[in-house]
Amino acid sequence: MSEAYELARLDATAQAELIKRKEIKPLELVDAAIERVERLNPKVNAVVTTMYEQARSAAVHKLPNGFFRGVPFLLKDLVAYCAGGRMQEGSAFLHDFIPDHDSELVKRLKRAGLIIIGKTNTPEFGLGVTTEPCLFGPARNPWDLSRTTGGSSGGSAAAVASGMVPMAHGNDGGGSIRIPSSCCGLFGLKPTRGRNPLGPEYGDVKSGLVVEHAITRSVRDSAALLDATSGPDPGDPYCAPAPTRRFLKEVGTDPGRLLIAIATKPITGGPVHADCISAVLDAAKLCSDLGHEVVEASPSISGELYTLALGTIWTSGCAWTIDRWARVLNREPTIDQFEPPTAILYEMGKQQSASAYLLALEVVQIIARDIAKFLTKYDVWLTPTINEPPVQLGYFAPVPDNPMQGWFRSGDFSAFTTICNLTGQPAMSVPLFWNTEGLPIGTHFIGRFGDEATLFRLAAQLEEVRPWAGRRPAVSA
Repeated sequence: MSEAYELARLDATAQAELIKRKEIKPLELVDAAIERVERLNPKVNAVVTTMYEQARSAAVHKLPNGFFRGVPFLLKDLVAYCAGGRMQEGSAFLHDFIPDHDSELVKRLKRAGLIIIGKTNTPEFGLGVTTEPCLFGPARNPWDLSRTTGGSSGGSAAAVASGMVPMAHGNDGGGSIRIPSSCCGLFGLKPTRGRNPLGPEYGDVKSGLVVEHAITRSVRDSAALLDATSGPDPGDPYCAPAPTRRFLKEVGTDPGRLLIAIATKPITGGPVHADCISAVLDAAKLCSDLGHEVVEASPSISGELYTLALGTIWTSGCAWTIDRWARVLNREPTIDQFEPPTAILYEMGKQQSASAYLLALEVVQIIARDIAKFLTKYDVWLTPTINEPPVQLGYFAPVPDNPMQGWFRSGDFSAFTTICNLTGQPAMSVPLFWNTEGLPIGTHFIGRFGDEATLFRLAAQLEEVRPWAGRRPAVSA
């Protein structure tokens, strides 16, 4: 087996250790990752823009002496600006837009020593729970190429699961880190609202729904990366409570005996596949065997009010996204420039009133208080990540007589994840279960606002007793 594929077995922390010990050079790591991308990407379609020249140049020049110095990394093609890298956000409307500067998050990624080698596939403007943009075609799940990777960080998940890179950037506005992590058998943490910066381009994306982080194979990579990127940026509209110590210190720390609430029904009342229920019950037993107390409990929340509020914010957010890009690019948007569901959401958003939006925010803030009170009694809330195993590609596609069919299906798919975006809670999808078809099914753990520490402690404990890094999909380096 070539060195490129031996390196693919290592997480980002281990790859960085090779650099520190001078057992390998950054350029060798970068070239090995590029080799894997070139070989695997035709099968999974995870990477839509390559930045090889910039990456090789960075690797041979003096790199910042950050935790991940010399480790190759992929940036999701959404939200985060990267100077000199084509930015499409899955939409033809952007016409090969190339930013002339880095977002603050990208600056921090680079200061951590990461080398960006390309950008990953995403649905148009990140609006879907599957990564199947018309512009680039579908990202394919390495566990089964006929299945979805989830969305909207599906390209990043496919890249990490197949072994192109040890971790990749993701952002999460309704489950977009956790859903692909579940579908692709990876660890995905959505941090607390305000933990990572969104500036200077963005302040409060969809009233706080969107947060930045990454998809990883190991818990320690996620924790160390959050150490490198988190913290307020001057002018941020709000920030998360400061951690008491570095997140990496939490990995391996005994979480103590946690009181874990478990629920298998979404507040929307939609259906849940038996395999996803089995995954949660299996995780609950595992937690109980580890000494935690697990009880059935859920906060009392109106599913109808939740759905109405989310619809108002999401459609308004779609209209804002397109109008913002129209202003940045100085282009007039027309309906025919977008995929049919995006165009319909845009029109729906344009019809929302300011009053309706503020009423929706009021509902969201009531829900946030209800969940915060619920989590004063429980340390963690355990649910499915998604409501069914990775579905076939095309499952969320529009049909001629109902172009919004996929949109309504996506509401059930993301029913457990989106609530954390509305409330700002940290949450993680942990790969503890595979069904009889060999498909991964993540388990969702929701923490208290600002308390990623407990999640990292619990995740590391679960990773130790039921490790997943050795599992490899059909398409893998």
